Amino acid sequence: MSLLPSPFTSPAALEQGFADGLANMLEDHTGLGVHILVLANAAYDAGLWARLSPALAAHHDELAAGITDALRRGHTLDEPDDDVLVFLKLQAIGHEHVKTLESRRTGPWDVMFNPIRALRPPRTSGVKFESLLRPFDPTGFHFNKSFLGKEILWEGELGGTPARLLYNKFPFARLHGLLVPEPVREMPQCLTPALHGWAWDLCAQSGVSGLCLGYNSLGAGASVNHLHFQSFVPASPPPMLDRRFAHNGGPRPYPLPCQRLTDPAEAWFELDRLHQQNTPYNLVYSKDCLHLVARVPQDSIRLDARCRGYGWSEMAGAVTLFSREAFEGLSEAEFESDLASFALRERSASLHL
Repeated sequence: MSLLPSPFTSPAALEQGFADGLANMLEDHTGLGVHILVLANAAYDAGLWARLSPALAAHHDELAAGITDALRRGHTLDEPDDDVLVFLKLQAIGHEHVKTLESRRTGPWDVMFNPIRALRPPRTSGVKFESLLRPFDPTGFHFNKSFLGKEILWEGELGGTPARLLYNKFPFARLHGLLVPEPVREMPQCLTPALHGWAWDLCAQSGVSGLCLGYNSLGAGASVNHLHFQSFVPASPPPMLDRRFAHNGGPRPYPLPCQRLTDPAEAWFELDRLHQQNTPYNLVYSKDCLHLVARVPQDSIRLDARCRGYGWSEMAGAVTLFSREAFEGLSEAEFESDLASFALRERSASLHL
């Protein structure tokens, strides 16, 4: 376990560690998965792209030559099929045509165009929702898989708890990480009072101003059943935190009910109530505050196909789109209508209507 200080001690420590880790990963590892991860993270940030694009271009050419030669010889590629498919799509695009993130505002909402994230293998957003608690499956995907070792940004003790911070392979937020508390315990993605308090304290005591943690319950966009939060540091607060909205004391209603909770015990009372009602939810932790959206599950017949994968980011008012037409065409009213479709009509254990 790393003896290095927590990356959350200061903004400089997190930003430098994040960038250096990507550069080192690209230098130390040759596989497709590393290339895709570094590319996707660099494409999210113009500064990272300027630093890493030359090395990525050279790495792309080496990988392309090796894969082409292997396929022509009839050799089996020693790479995951998902990574091969993503890389072949990148080859079709051409490294010189890879673009960095674009963003705009429509009303109060953040709209992003990120074609690299469109290459991500399908999420489990279509999986039938049955319960907020599903037993951990050691044979399924989880954050203790040995091949993920190279994707770890930091590992050590955080707030008195062992923790692991991994890069997000297809990020959709600034300095986007996967924060796994007590990873060796292999806890399912079902929040506990202790880890709710741990997340609250981390945001309250962090030296990184603006640090937030996102959380998706099962049925609300969680694609990995291994307890984790998603760390990010937005350049400006997510729209959900905007003072114009009613849950923050402003005059404007949010498109679906959202709670702003400033006491950790009261917040857990609300979360526990949702657990008892088997109601999916999305969370955004920020300094001394939790924003909570209880919602219909991701397999609800009320949801349009384009928004079934919505999780904490979209509930917080930031949506990532994969085509320029969708990016340029999404209106304020259309996005608000999408969010409104997640609102609960009634609280019950059966929420598929």
